[in-house]
Amino acid sequence: MALHRLSRWVDAFERLPRHVRIAALVGVHLLLFTAAYVGAFLLRFDFEVPAEFQPVAAQTLLLVLGIKTAVFGALKMFQGWWKYVSLYDVIALAYALAVSALVVLTAHALWLRPEAFPRSIYLLDFLLSLLLVGGARGGLRLLRETVSAGASPASVRPLLIVGASDLGDLLIREITRTPTLRYQPVAFVDDDPRKQGLRLHGLPVVGPLEELPRLVAEHQIKEVIIALDEDHPPMVRRVVDLCRPLDLSPRILPTVAHSLHGGPTLGHLREVSIEDLLGRDPVELDVDSLGRFLTGRTVLVTGAGGSIGSELCRQISRFSPKSLLMLDSAETPLFEIHRELRPHHREGLIAVVGDVTDATGVERVFQEHRPEIVLHAAAYKHVPLMEDHPCEAVKNNVVGTRHLIDAAGRHQVQTFVLISTDKAVNPTSVMGATKRLTELYLHRQESRFRATRFCAVRFGNVLGSNGSVVPIFRRQIQEGGPVTVTHPEMTRYFMTIPEATQLVLQAAAFHTGDRLFILDMGRPVHIATLARDMIRLSGRTEDQIPIVYTGMRPGEKLFEELSHARENLRRTDHEMIFVADAPGDLSPAFDLRLDELIAAARARDTPRVLRLLEELLPEYKGSRDDSGRPGPPHLRLVP
Repeated sequence: MALHRLSRWVDAFERLPRHVRIAALVGVHLLLFTAAYVGAFLLRFDFEVPAEFQPVAAQTLLLVLGIKTAVFGALKMFQGWWKYVSLYDVIALAYALAVSALVVLTAHALWLRPEAFPRSIYLLDFLLSLLLVGGARGGLRLLRETVSAGASPASVRPLLIVGASDLGDLLIREITRTPTLRYQPVAFVDDDPRKQGLRLHGLPVVGPLEELPRLVAEHQIKEVIIALDEDHPPMVRRVVDLCRPLDLSPRILPTVAHSLHGGPTLGHLREVSIEDLLGRDPVELDVDSLGRFLTGRTVLVTGAGGSIGSELCRQISRFSPKSLLMLDSAETPLFEIHRELRPHHREGLIAVVGDVTDATGVERVFQEHRPEIVLHAAAYKHVPLMEDHPCEAVKNNVVGTRHLIDAAGRHQVQTFVLISTDKAVNPTSVMGATKRLTELYLHRQESRFRATRFCAVRFGNVLGSNGSVVPIFRRQIQEGGPVTVTHPEMTRYFMTIPEATQLVLQAAAFHTGDRLFILDMGRPVHIATLARDMIRLSGRTEDQIPIVYTGMRPGEKLFEELSHARENLRRTDHEMIFVADAPGDLSPAFDLRLDELIAAARARDTPRVLRLLEELLPEYKGSRDDSGRPGPPHLRLVP
């Protein structure tokens, strides 16, 4: 009870006005400094200070107190929050005392006789001051942690932490600093045999992971938190599988690499997601090169309201561009991203409602704002929908891209980046064919506009993007099922939206003449496996949420590819970015046929559009017959 009362007094003191707190702290420090200085004399002379040293000790006390108070004030040592004292605060305290001791020694040498008293007094004074002041500060933290640990057993939730690592250490510290959370950590679970048997913050480290069910039953565990220093999808999957029969839903603390604005805290704690189970290595960015590429530049992002475009805007805004132009024809998502970023940009954040297929509008944007870097993310991307609307796919994806490339060249834009897709490789869909044409057209402009660097970045699916399978599966699970999958063997490459956009920017920042970059997408994922994992993460089973196979849709592939057989890949300085040497051979009639394709699309002549797509791209075999009706899908099986 006395400890609780003292803790309440400390909390009440911290609510006092700042000047009152600082005055009180100065007074406490003066008492501790006095005790340390007097104690130094007593220890030096075995508690019998000779009479000849007593007057000078009294005279120099005021000098020592004045110097220490001035140094501590200059170093802001009276403004710390004692109940949150850490090793950093102890080091800062030692530094302040060392500076004080040096100043006092200098004063001793200038104004006192060397024989006035032994200068070893100052060493003892330093050590005693460190002990007394550090002890007082540490005592308040110990008081707080003791009161927190003594909370009513009925009000705390026994907690098991997976991962005895730096992140686990941070988690314990955060729990200790936030007693209102009412967590009671019981133990760490770790598969590393070198850690098992050790103690971290007084908690035992046990293992292997299969011990988790026993520990849950033995300690009546109510919470399981995964705190791993590195992404480890297999271990996360094991924890989820072990917790499911125990009626526990583990949560995860993201790694430091995933926390862009400082280290992870309990504010980042969240449920385990499908991204954690799929898992990919964190992207390591060359921040210096990105800063040189983006800082102080005028950057245009098309499709800025979409999943990729909006994340590109978020990432770019971190590097303080001179202006960030966000162009999109969809006003609502454009309004949302502009509103999100506006508080961080008082000037230079410009939302442009416009259509890339409007040549006059595109030209006006380039004339008015003079962008130096263009990131072209605007495109129609839904494969089945574009199979039904091939003319619209050509007008938006091909015509819109051509307008932007031509305007960038005329206005001597420094760098133009086309966001492409794995569906452009050996395309079986209209959408993939149009994106392949944009790649070829972009590479063809290099000889026309030599002042501009043109490049394309090709990657696969992104998790959680608008219309992707993850939000579709999530909605189907919330509605009670079934989850619809087109084919049990279908696979896709996946990466997260932030990962894809960061790598796009990294590739764009390369100072090379390379024209086609391909992102390392890792291993392909079975869509059926993705569906099963999401069902399990929701706490359901396949008996409750069945999976139904609906058959492949027109234009779909069973397996996606990231590069053509004739594209020789080589590594870049970044391990997750590759370069393709050859964009593909173009016939002399390419430009003429492209003009014919665009004319047919504008005339809504669907059969002619499909025939011209096949003429322009020999590798493309559409999923329609000449009448424009959907036909059996063309499958290219890639082992």
